[in-house]
Amino acid sequence: MSTATRPYPLVQDLIESFANWVKHRREINEMRQLDRADFDRIANDLRIAPDDLEELVRHGRHAADELPKMLEQLGISSEALGRAQPLLLRDLERVCSLCNHKGQCDRDLTEGTAAENYHGYCANASTLETLERANLVPR
Repeated sequence: MSTATRPYPLVQDLIESFANWVKHRREINEMRQLDRADFDRIANDLRIAPDDLEELVRHGRHAADELPKMLEQLGISSEALGRAQPLLLRDLERVCSLCNHKGQCDRDLTEGTAAENYHGYCANASTLETLERANLVPR
């Protein structure tokens, strides 16, 4: 629904934000109810460290939303990369999710300057540069 068709878009946006926050809190509570052995087994099944899994859950499902936008600005097809190297894409998503430079990244993505600036703050920069140099990036 567009803002033109919503009678109170600001109120509806606040309600949606609050609902998303409540849902995220429930997910965190569910994670905390698991015993350590079950949690470690899940992390092992996902092939990530238990501490990383815990941090990923804390950051929420949208923690890597910047990655597809970054790949697009670099001229990289995330779909093609996912088909050619799914584990690499998953690792890029993990690193992006745990990033502490979201503000800078979001600004650069919005301004269209991410391709020029990401080297200075992106934790995935060396991986992306290696892919570009080795010409392994599906475009």
